[in-house]
This record gives sequence, structure tokens and C-alpha cells, in this order.
Amino acid sequence: MAVLLFFICLVASTVGSIVGAGGGVIIKPVLDMIGIMPVSTVSFCSGCTVLVMAVCSLLRGRKNGVKLEVKTSTILAIGAVIGGLIGKWLFEQIRGGVGSEKLLGSVQAIVLTIITTGVFLYVCFKDRLPSKHLTNPLAIAITGVFLGIISSFLGIGGGTSNVAVLFFFFSMDAKQAAKNSLYIIIFSQLASIITSVATKSVPDFSWLNLIAMMCGGVASAFIGAAISKRIDNKGVEKLLKILLLIIIAIDLYNAIRYTLALAA
Repeated sequence: MAVLLFFICLVASTVGSIVGAGGGVIIKPVLDMIGIMPVSTVSFCSGCTVLVMAVCSLLRGRKNGVKLEVKTSTILAIGAVIGGLIGKWLFEQIRGGVGSEKLLGSVQAIVLTIITTGVFLYVCFKDRLPSKHLTNPLAIAITGVFLGIISSFLGIGGGTSNVAVLFFFFSMDAKQAAKNSLYIIIFSQLASIITSVATKSVPDFSWLNLIAMMCGGVASAFIGAAISKRIDNKGVEKLLKILLLIIIAIDLYNAIRYTLALAA
């Protein structure tokens, strides 16, 4: 199983590092679909994988010429940390309240399908829509809070919602949005993992599987950086659209599968 997890995380995180989705938005639905570990374990291990990938990707790409908006992204990241804590609390409350991994998985899959579909439609038509450039620190922080809640509750590490927000609210191009998204992901995922450890809510997991997943994340940072150098912004956007369609299909399948399992 460890070998399979390594390659899933390698492929998912490679694409995620290029488009700024982080990889968790692919890893989580794929592992949910395969059903090889509980939903809560998938969320935790996926978050750890995304964290190491994001750190390695930023270190690898620090001299690639793509600007990191440190001030804006740091405020977003701080907001995302606060939102991440809220999202983590919400996740634990729902998990404890429903007492069913299947119901929890169904809720996550449905919400993720709706969000991903919205992001796909926006990316397809963003050139026809007006974009903004937020400069008010409070507005930026509030935006980060909502991003953090979504990413932490869904266990996706920020995902494509980060990229869409950076497109719309900060008028970034595809490569700049990808880099700044990974920066935000580091903060939100680190906060989520620390919270899990501090509150003793870390789910049962296999160290071998987690290490295999994280190794896939590290390797993907180097592969993703090499590929990113060879494609332009339009290429990144095309890859993002393909990724979104794949995620929507997988999430729809998971939503239907979990719902049918609950009805059985």
C-alpha cells in the first residue's frame, strides 16, 4: 500500500505544486474513492503531505522570477490560520456528533463538488469578469479566514479555492497565484497539524504510509518546479482546468458512493 500511496501523492502533488492547488484537493478524493483508510486519517495524512510539498516547492522556486506578495499573502495566511482552527473545530464537532465516517465523507464530498464546480466555472470565464485588488488588511484577513475554514474542514490544504481567490481578489496571473497559494497553504496546514497534536485528535495512521506519502510530496516539488519552468501562464491555466474536471468527477463519485452506503 505504501508504494501506491507514494505514487498517488507524487502525481497529485506534482500537479498541485504547478497550479498552486497543493495536492490535497486531489489526494483526499482519490483516497476516499479507493477507501483504503478512514476519512479522518486521509485528511490528516493529506495535510502533512501537502505541507512538506509546499515548503519544498517554495524553497525550490525562490529564484524562479515569480513574485511572492509577502505582505498580502502573510495577512491572508494569518487569516487562514484562524480559519483553519475554526475549520478543524467544526470538523471535530461534526465527526463527534454524527459518529459516522460515511456521513462525514458524504458531506465533505458534496461540499467539495460544489466549491470545485464554482472554481472551474470562474476559471473558464474569468477573462470576461471584473477582478479586484484588495489592499485593506482587514478585508484581506477576513478572506483568509474563509479560505482557512474551507481548507481545514475539507482536509484539502487550501486547494483550488486559494487560486481562484488570488485570481479574483488580487488580480494575480496563474503562476503568481500558484506560488502565493503554496505560501498560504504552509501556514494553514501547519496550524491544522499543530492543533491536531495539541488537542490529541490525531487519528490512527500508519507511519510507513505517512512517510511514503510525504516522500511523494517532497519529490513532487522538484518535478513540479522543473515542469513549471517550461510552461507559461496559459499552460498553467489549462492544467488547472483539466485538474478541476477530474476532481469534480471524483468528488461526484464519492458523494454518490457515500450517500448510497448510508442508505444501505
